Order: sequence, then C-alpha cells, then structure tokens
Amino acid sequence: MDTAFRYVHSSEVLQKLQIKIGTLEGERQSCSYEKLLQQPLLKFSGLNSEKFPALKVSIHVYDDEKPMGLPVTTSYKCFSSRWSWNEWLTLPILFSDLSRYSVLAITIFDCAGNQADETIVGGTSISLFGKTGMFRQGLYDLKIWPEVKGDGKYTSATPGKCNDFCNDQMQRLSKLAKKHRNGQIEKVDWLDRLTFREVELINERQKRKSHFLYLMVEFPELSIEDKPCFVVYYDPDGDNKHCFVSKPKLVTVPDSETLQENLVERKHHRLSRSARSGLSDRDAKPTASVRDLLHSIVYRYSPTSLLSSEEQDLIWKYRFYLSAQKKALTKFLKCVNWETGTEVRQALTLLAKWAPMDVEDALELLNSSFNHPTVRRYAISRLDQAPDEDLLLYLLQLVQALKYEHFDEIFKSYNKDKDVLKSMEDNSNENNFEIFSDTEEKMSIYQSDGLDTTVHNETNSIALSKEVFHMDTSSPFNLATFLIQRACKNSTLANYLYWYLSIECGEESARKQDQRVREMYVTVLKMFLQQLSTGSAELKVIFHNLNEQQKFIDNLVKLIKIVAKETGNRKKKTEKFQFLLSDTDAVKINFTKFEPLPFPLDPDVRIRGIIPEKVTLFKSALMPSKLTFLTTGPTEYVAIFKHGDDLRQDQLILQMITLMDKLLQKENLDLKLTPYRVLATSSKHGFMQYVESITVAEVLNAEGSILNFFRKHHPCEAGPYGILADVMDTYIKSCAGYCVITYLLGVGDRHLDNLLLTDTGKLFHIDFGYILGRDPKPMPPPMKLSKEMVEAMGGLYSEHYHEFRKLCYTAFLHLRRHANVMLNLFGLMVDASIPDIALEPDKAVKKVEDNLRLDLSDEEAVQHLQNLLDFSITAVMPALVEQIHKLAQYWRK
Repeated sequence: MDTAFRYVHSSEVLQKLQIKIGTLEGERQSCSYEKLLQQPLLKFSGLNSEKFPALKVSIHVYDDEKPMGLPVTTSYKCFSSRWSWNEWLTLPILFSDLSRYSVLAITIFDCAGNQADETIVGGTSISLFGKTGMFRQGLYDLKIWPEVKGDGKYTSATPGKCNDFCNDQMQRLSKLAKKHRNGQIEKVDWLDRLTFREVELINERQKRKSHFLYLMVEFPELSIEDKPCFVVYYDPDGDNKHCFVSKPKLVTVPDSETLQENLVERKHHRLSRSARSGLSDRDAKPTASVRDLLHSIVYRYSPTSLLSSEEQDLIWKYRFYLSAQKKALTKFLKCVNWETGTEVRQALTLLAKWAPMDVEDALELLNSSFNHPTVRRYAISRLDQAPDEDLLLYLLQLVQALKYEHFDEIFKSYNKDKDVLKSMEDNSNENNFEIFSDTEEKMSIYQSDGLDTTVHNETNSIALSKEVFHMDTSSPFNLATFLIQRACKNSTLANYLYWYLSIECGEESARKQDQRVREMYVTVLKMFLQQLSTGSAELKVIFHNLNEQQKFIDNLVKLIKIVAKETGNRKKKTEKFQFLLSDTDAVKINFTKFEPLPFPLDPDVRIRGIIPEKVTLFKSALMPSKLTFLTTGPTEYVAIFKHGDDLRQDQLILQMITLMDKLLQKENLDLKLTPYRVLATSSKHGFMQYVESITVAEVLNAEGSILNFFRKHHPCEAGPYGILADVMDTYIKSCAGYCVITYLLGVGDRHLDNLLLTDTGKLFHIDFGYILGRDPKPMPPPMKLSKEMVEAMGGLYSEHYHEFRKLCYTAFLHLRRHANVMLNLFGLMVDASIPDIALEPDKAVKKVEDNLRLDLSDEEAVQHLQNLLDFSITAVMPALVEQIHKLAQYWRK
C-alpha cells in the first residue's frame, strides 16, 4: 500500500472554503405545552405543523470568538420523507485566512410559520482543524443542541463531537472508518460494502436512542496532481503584526436566488416552443454538423441517457425533420414539458404523424418516466402489432409495467363491468373459481370488492387519444385491458399471465410493495378471471384449467410440507414421498392419475399423473424434488419442484437468456443455448424444467477431462480429438454464448458445480442467485472460462479456441445492436421484488449498460472483450477459489 503522506500548507491554499450540508436525522423534540401557552404563534411553526417542515441551515466561521465574513445558508428546499440538502456551501473565506483555532458554527432555522421571529431548531459547532493541526476531511455526524445557536468558541458549549455522542464501540468504528479513508487499512471491495452497511445500521440505532437530531456535514478533500492530500495548518508570518482594514471595500455576499429557476431561460423555453414557432420549425433543415449530432443522440444514446437542455432544444427545433425516423420518437417525448398545455398539444398532434416505432422501443414508453395516458396508449397500440410469440417474451415485464399505469382508470374499468359480470355469474354458479376458497389465507383479495374507486378525470385525454390514433371504443385504453384481451386469444399467454399476476397478489409480495399497488393487481386478476369465466366455451376451458392447476400446486405443496417434517435422511424422505404419492388413501388425492391439464411450466404439455417410483430428492438444504409426469403424449416430462426458494430471479435471467437466444438467431447465429423454463408459482415455490445433464465438476472427477467425457459418448476417429465434429461444434458455440451472456448480466458465484454439460456437447449455466455484478467470492473474473474448458477446445493455440473467440466477438456485437430492448426490459423490472435488483434499483439498468460498453465503437468493443477473455483465463484467484470450493464440497459429502 502507498504509505506516503501528502500534504499542503494552509497558508498556500488560495481556495474558498466549501462545506457540504448532507442529511438531518434523529428524533426531533416538539415544544412543551408551557412554551406554547407563553408563545401561541409557535403552533404555526413548521416543527409543530408538519412532519418534515422546510428548514434552512446557516454556517458561519469564527476566529477567536469573532465572526469571519458573513454567514451562508442553504437554498430553500421542500422535504417529503426526510431532511436531505446534499448541497455544497461556499464561504467567503480562503483556506489561507483560517487560523489554528477557527471554528465552524452551524445553526438550523425553521423556515415556516412566523418569519418576524425566526424559530431556532438547534445548533452545533466543530473546529476546522483537528488536534494534530490537520484540516478535517470526510463525513461527520454532528449533534444538534436544541433551541440554541451554534457557539463560535473553541471550547464550545454546543460541541458537535462530544463524549456522549455514542458508546465506545461507535467511537472505535469512527476511528477505523477514518483510517480506512486515509488508506491505512487495506480496501476489500466486497467486504467494505458489507462492513459499512452494518456501521450505518449501528449509527442509526444509536441516533434513535439518543433522542437528539444529528446533522451530517462533509469537509472537502484536496487533490494535487490527481492525488489526495491533507491540509496542514501553517502560518509563516505568525510572528509579524498585520493591520487589517476594518471596513473592506469588497465584500462577497451570497446570492439567495442561487439554484433557483432562471426566469429568462423559462421565458425563452416557452417562446421557442409556442404554437407560433411551429410554423418556422416545420421547414427547418439541419446542417451537416447538426445532422451528425442528431444522429448521435438518436442512435447512440441509450434509454438511460439524460439529454441536456441544449440537446432537448435541438430535437424540438428539428422535430418535423426527425418525425420520419422511428428511433427518434422516444428522444422527442423526453424533450416535452408535460406540464405546459400548448407544448403537450403540439407533441401529441405530431405523435400521430410520427413514423410508427418498433415494438421493442415502445417498451420504454411504459416505464415510470412516461405518465401521460396518451403516450402510454400509443405504446399499447404498438405492442398490439407484436405477435403472441414476441409478446410472451415481454410478458413478465409488462405485468411489472402495470405499476406505472393510472390505477383509477383500472378501477373504473373493473367497476363499470362488475354489475354486468355479476349478473352473468349468478346465472352460471357452476363457474365460481374454486381457487379462491383453497387459497383464502394467501389471497384474501377474493373475499371482498372494497377497493378505492376514485376516478381520475382524463376525459379530454381519452378523447384526444381516440382522435389521434383513430381508436374505436373497443380498443384497449390501458395496459391491463390490453393484456387481458390478448391473453383471452391465446391459452399460453393466459397461463403465464395468471401466474405472473397471482404472485404479485401473494402475502409476501404485499409486504414488499404499496397496498394500493396490490389492490391494482387484485383488480386486474379479477377482471381477467371474470372475463374467462363469463366468456365463450374456449375461455371457460382456460378458466377451468387454471382452477385445476392451482388446486394441483396447492395439494403438491401440502405434500411437500409433510415430507419435509419427516425425520431421517434424504433416502428415508424420498421413500416417504414415493409412498404418499402412490397411497391415495393417506393423502386423499390421487397424484398418480388425474384428468389431463396443461402443465403450468409448459402449457403445451398436458400432464395426467406423477410416476412415484421415479421421484427423487436432490442433495440440497431445501431438497428440491425431481418429478416425472405422465403426459397425454408418448413421452414423459421431467421437472424440478422447489419449495422454500424464491425463483423470480432465476425466472428473470432465464427469460433474458431466451430473449438473447431469439435475438442471436434472428442474426443467423445459433449458439446452441439451453434456455430451460422456470416458473415461480409463489414467492416460496416454483417449477424448473429438468435437462438431462451432468455438472462439469462430476465430469472431471469421473472422466478426468471434458474431452474424455465426449469420447465416451460420441467417439469418432475422423473427428477432432477423437470425438464427433458436431459435438465439438456444439460445445464451442454454447461456451461462447454463455460466456458473453453471463458477462452482460453480471452473473456471479460461478463454479464447476453450476456449469452443466450434456452428452451432445451443450454447456449451460444454472443457479442465478447472484446477478448484476454481485458475487460472494473475492475478485471474481468477468467471465467463467476455466482452463479445463479451454483444454476441451484443444488449448489456447488451437483452431477451435480461436473459433470460440470469434463467436464471442460476433455475439457481443450482435447483442450490443439490440441493447435498447434489453435495457428497456430491465428498466421495467426496477420495482420488482428481485433480490439483486432491489438492493440498488437505481443502478440495475446502469450495470447492464456498463457491460454493453455502448460508448465504444465495434472495433473497440472487440478489443475490450478480448482483454476480458485474456484476463478471465489467466486470473489466479478464481482457480484458487475453485479448489477451495472443491474441498468444501468434499467435506460436505
């Protein structure tokens, strides 16, 4: 580690002092009744009328108990859930003006209520230089002393750092954090994140216990030649006497309107986008340089890129020129100020004349950034052009996009048809959905219709939508109606829509999301089921099948719970499981033979029973069960049922792998991927398709190498390395495909036990518990490419390995060209209950975008991927971790 101590004298730093005001946390104390009686006007102050009133923070530097310059205050800010300024304040004082005993005094004022007599919330103070003479750096939590101003004395009566701030443990942790920041403790990225998260929790607990407010401030860090350095107090002329002018000619006065809206710019914005300017903009043609800039914005900027005000004005000016380019529509809609009526009317009129956008790009219009109903209906009209096969690829995200719809419109649609549907249900009581009675505890939503039916007044928007898009009254006006209509035309879509909706209505999901969101999902599910139960004969068949599927899974879960409670090892539990399946008297359900029904995991397969003697339990803590089903066809269907595990993250990753496989095949590149099916039927259980295969670790233990495994199953003297040429070709292509895809998705925890191999040469990955760069192991490689995998291709200098690298480059370039659809789909999942997305939802899409490296040209992207491949192969840490994993597996057995 770099142990050099870099510093600069304070007398040589001719920069203004900056202090960052962060957040205010802790428990605030309301005024006592005695004080309210003495000063009745206090009850109108912000502290007594609001939970998070508007406060302002004033800072002032004192030297020898005398103020230096003028105080500086934070700009006005309205708070909703917490006090957070995150604002750097610049003081009219240079570092060189500070004395050894300079003190920063901070006072918090209440902005609301009686302004004639400002209400002091509290104050604190801290010396600018520590006891060793170094200027303070980094973050500090300062204790706020209630109802007093910050004291400017060096031995202050309102010290921000005091002995009773926290216990000894907190003091120790604070010192260790400072050592870590100064580079005196080695930085380990994955361990640091866990440690600092725990330190923050300890901080929060201590703050709550102390019954005081705490203000987080940040002192600046200086850098010289891009290297951090400390400011050490030094006054070379300390022995000389200086005469200071009592009234300086020039005084820096802070502007109270800093960071406020520029009225001139707002006026210019309105004039440039008024209806009159449209006449001149209609014939505007860009110059060559402007055309290149517009092309770069439209085709090179990702969906997450923020447009500057200059770029927005440029797109608006040439909107008529861009209206012939379908890719430019989303960028144009981002430039619209949706709070300005004239601007919105112009935008919606032009929207009808714009070149129709692709279905993949329309997904972006369904995220939380676009709230205008007409824009969302336009996106739905484009989705309506997608075939069922493509819609099935996006269905998981479209169900999540319902969270950004106008809920009142959905409730209105439900209540409008409820009376009609109720009368139809009374005439056909046999169609009552029996799932509701079986799952009352899990889904109490089916017991009452007590929903908030407040209707949002959008009559003008609906009328405009009809006029713009020439919609008839039967066209879907919201995403929920659209999904229900399409699902009623395709039984496969109906199958997956039911399970995607039902999992959002479960108790576990309800605890993780807003109650109103759950009510919305409940309403959509009711609308869907009522549409099925009161529809045609084909729809009633779908309704019946969903009913039977839910019953089957509920009964299977009950059986699994009985087996889990059985004492004994895995073999005894397997025997108990097989006995219960075959003994209909014990469980009062015949699992071995029942009426054929579509299998939830794959509705194209109709199952009619479970073969008890072929049921096994895997070696795992949760003991997933391998079930072999009898089907109406000549073949059996094998699936894995997991109970006690949330499969939604695996479900998302397998959906993305399926999508990428489709995209690559459209480019005539078949990489022999194995996107097996996964369906979460609850937050605690679900199905996975079983693929006959063996782990790479077992292959190496049994056969010694991957090549020996292939020679055993497909020997061929004329083929490469004595195996069939097609097997080697399949192996190379599948390795290339999964290397690129797992890198883009940031799949972690890769080892030879979650890499599987089929005897036909297909290699594929399982177990996606860590994604988006998370990994429990230190220093993970960007790709899982072990020496055993490369040796199966003939080594680093073989022709097959070079072919593998070419396939990686080709796949990477193809997927980069389809970056928009992948980023849009991940953007719709940021509020889903996916563990690794929920950790940092605002960074989920950014992590995928960073791996795509859209800022690079194709040549630079190939060079980047080449460097990643070279690093992954030569990395030492992954090989060491793999050996440790093998040893752990050995002792576990």
